[in-house]
Amino acid sequence: MNAKARQPTAPLPEPLPPCFPAPAGAAAAAGNTGATWCGQLLISLHQFAEALGEAVDVKDRYTRRHSVVVAELAQQLAVAMGLPPVRCEEIHVAGHLHDLGKIGLADRVLQATGPLSQDDWQEIRRHPVLGYEILRHVPVLAQPGGIAEMVLYHHERYDGSGYPFGLRQREIPLGARIIAVADAFSAMVDDRVYRKGLAVTQVLAELERCAGSQFDPEVIAALLAHRATICGGRRALPQQGGLPVAPAAGSGVARPHN
Repeated sequence: MNAKARQPTAPLPEPLPPCFPAPAGAAAAAGNTGATWCGQLLISLHQFAEALGEAVDVKDRYTRRHSVVVAELAQQLAVAMGLPPVRCEEIHVAGHLHDLGKIGLADRVLQATGPLSQDDWQEIRRHPVLGYEILRHVPVLAQPGGIAEMVLYHHERYDGSGYPFGLRQREIPLGARIIAVADAFSAMVDDRVYRKGLAVTQVLAELERCAGSQFDPEVIAALLAHRATICGGRRALPQQGGLPVAPAAGSGVARPHN
C-alpha cells in the first residue's frame, strides 16, 4: 500500500494563506493594522491550543503539563533546525494539541495504573486519528503538513513501524517528526508509576540510539548539537506523568509507550 492510500480520505478545506486578513471592519474598529490583527490572531490561537492541551492533561492524570513541555521542546527543536518563524509557531501549537484525541478515550484506560490489555492498547492508539478528526474542520489548522497532520502523524516512526498508517521517513511531515522526538524526550525524563524519570544524559543516549529507526536522524542531530540550549535545566516534570504501561507482544513484561 502506498503512502497516499494511507492518508485520511475525508476532504480537506480549501487552503488559506499563513495569515489571513481580518474580517471586514474588525481591525479598523480595534484601531489595528492588518499585521497587528494577524499577530493577535496567532497569539489567540496559541492560547486556545494551550488551554485545550491542558484540558487533556487534566483528563489524563499521568501526563499533567506534558503538552506544555512537548510544545516548548518541539518549538526549540524547530528553531534549532532553522525553520521559518511561522512554521516554528505552528509546531509549537501542534505540540500543545498532539494528544488532543485522548479527550475521546475512556478514563479507565487513561488512568490505568497497571499493564494495559491488548484491547486497551488499541484504544490508546486511536488518539492521533481522533485528534485529527477534531482539528481537520478548522481551515487554518488543516493545511497539508500543517497542525492537524502533525497531530495525526506524531506516532509514526522513521522506519515505518509506527501508527496509525505506517508512514516512513519523509512521508511523515517534518513537524510530526519533530514532535515525536519532543514527546519521547518528555516521556522519558518524566516520573512514571513504574520508574523514576531518566537523567537527561540517559535520554539523549537513548534518542541517539533510536535515530534512523524510531526518529528522524536530522532532528536528533539538531537536538544533540543544541543540547545545552534545549535541555538545559530539564530533569522531570514537577509531578508524576507518562502514559499507562502497554504489554509487550508475546510476553508478560510491561513496556512503556513513548
